[in-house]
Amino acid sequence: MQKLNLCVIIILVVLTSCSQSGKRHKIGVSQCSEDIWREKQNAELRMGAYLQGDVELRFAAAYDSDERQVQQIDSLVATGIDLLIVAPNQVATISPAIDRAFDKGIPVIVFERKTNSQKFTAFISADNYEMGRLMGEYIASQLHGKGRVVEIMGLEGSSPAIERHNGFADALKNFPNIEVVATLQGDWTEESAVKAVKDYQGDLNNIDFVFGQNDRMAMGARIALGTSTIKYCGIDGLPGENGGIQLVRDSLLDASYIYPTHGDQIIDLAIRILEGKPYEKETMMMSALVTRDNAKVLLMESEEIMRQSAHLDQLHRKADGYLHELDTQRVVSWLAIGVVVLLIVIIVLFYLYHLRRITLQKERVVNTLWDMKPLVPSVNQETAVMQEETSDSNQEQEEHDDPAATSLFITRFKEVVEARLDDSDVSVEDLAADMNLSRVQLYRKVKSITDASPVELLRTARLKKAYQMLLTTDKSVSEVAYAVGFTSPSYFTKCFKDEYGKVPGELRSS
Repeated sequence: MQKLNLCVIIILVVLTSCSQSGKRHKIGVSQCSEDIWREKQNAELRMGAYLQGDVELRFAAAYDSDERQVQQIDSLVATGIDLLIVAPNQVATISPAIDRAFDKGIPVIVFERKTNSQKFTAFISADNYEMGRLMGEYIASQLHGKGRVVEIMGLEGSSPAIERHNGFADALKNFPNIEVVATLQGDWTEESAVKAVKDYQGDLNNIDFVFGQNDRMAMGARIALGTSTIKYCGIDGLPGENGGIQLVRDSLLDASYIYPTHGDQIIDLAIRILEGKPYEKETMMMSALVTRDNAKVLLMESEEIMRQSAHLDQLHRKADGYLHELDTQRVVSWLAIGVVVLLIVIIVLFYLYHLRRITLQKERVVNTLWDMKPLVPSVNQETAVMQEETSDSNQEQEEHDDPAATSLFITRFKEVVEARLDDSDVSVEDLAADMNLSRVQLYRKVKSITDASPVELLRTARLKKAYQMLLTTDKSVSEVAYAVGFTSPSYFTKCFKDEYGKVPGELRSS
């Protein structure tokens, strides 16, 4: 049974090793929220992982919840990631979780949003301050240095909201005739901008421009304030349907600013860190202003890039499907092989067990008779027996006796043999006659029970008797040999040594 268990374990280990195709790098991605900008970035992260070939990405989205993001970061670390990519929801609140990951030896890439923690490996983002400043200058140029504007900020406490506001405010300091009527608080969503505008108690009449810190909040302000003569601009400049570039082309927004996602660039940075290659501690990604003058061209270029990316993603998914089918077929094949091997092992072990059981049964019978193994019969004796079996070929083969009959037969045979031990002329025929059997019958029955011939058992009994006499009497070796039925002391000595590994004299001296 132990051998069988071992075989099963080996087969399972082989099958498990064949079915596993572990990735070399496991990277956790903690997104502060879930929106179209991050969906695009996640798609780029996956594409970058596809190109690397040996990267496993584990995503988590906190939906603007500090508590949830902290829990998710700790959970990602607990799963055994090799590197953490994180966009902190707010500057201060996520820092302890980042510190814990870094202190465990996990490299940390902070992207898009900053943290006040100094325990990070690299930072990659666009320049949010510069975006706010350039949008301020753009609005000032459109207003010719005079007008009324409203700013709608992103999530309070997040670094992009703080930096875009600072850049916007610094730009407008150079235009004293531009009045910032209100700075409203949103949370990056369209709904938050609608609510902020409607909840504002001040005067929002005669507004010339609204700066939403992202395109969705700019569109929310447009919904709340209406079209009229107000112009709206935002940041993100996403391609695709209802993205910022299309909104500018269709004159729903006056301008936007491309906030690059570049997930593939982030993956490249992560791999360089994991493989010990040189990398920049801080990377600022390029961005660009989107206006009606360039929106059409930018949209065409972006849509072409998106189509090609979609084609690549489809090809990769098909390749993944083929590989999955191949892996499934491989697993099924290995399982089939494992089942066949297991069946063969079971059959072999069962056969060996059965064979060993039969052998042990016969050994127990022999030991019951004279507590020692029989000698190998001579060729002449075996030949004689075979000749007698051949001559008696028409005799019906005997059925196996039941245990009680077998026990009686063994006891009777032992008595007959021990009674004729000192008779050197006794033969198998004599023993058979004493048991009222023919020679062939006796041979077959003894052979079937003990796997030894009557001659072997007779010789074994004589040697056992001689062994006892050598230890308990003062008779010489020759006297002992004759007493147990051997006609020659020299032949007795040879048989004794073959059985016990020493001559009779050595037994006494030891």
